[in-house]
Amino acid sequence: MASIFTKIISGEISSYKVAENENFLAFLDIFPIAKGHVLVIPKRQTDYLFDISKDEYLELWTFAQQVAKAMDKVLDCNRIGVAVIGLEVPHAHIHLVPLNNISDINFERPKLSLSEEEMSTVAQMIRNVLP
Repeated sequence: MASIFTKIISGEISSYKVAENENFLAFLDIFPIAKGHVLVIPKRQTDYLFDISKDEYLELWTFAQQVAKAMDKVLDCNRIGVAVIGLEVPHAHIHLVPLNNISDINFERPKLSLSEEEMSTVAQMIRNVLP
């Protein structure tokens, strides 16, 4: 069964894309725990991150690194934090979260509600500094 992320990849569900190539996609989380919270996914649906091939795994992290470096340039934060939880959606994904404090990456915090304009602006800011 197609995950919500697979539907985003196919265009059935819209998203605020940050970066994309043939194998991977990065987009803003619509239920962010911090402004600029990005999800990085392989386009090939695999439920568990550690079930993807070694090559795809390394390429995914390289892609995530490029996105995180772009985020770091344009977002007001001290670091970009990384989390892999894998329970919310049956599709491997990496959370990239702007951090100023360790509590900023607490997924039990209330989710932010950002306007479409804010989401579009943040996505564009990140896209503008990607190589």
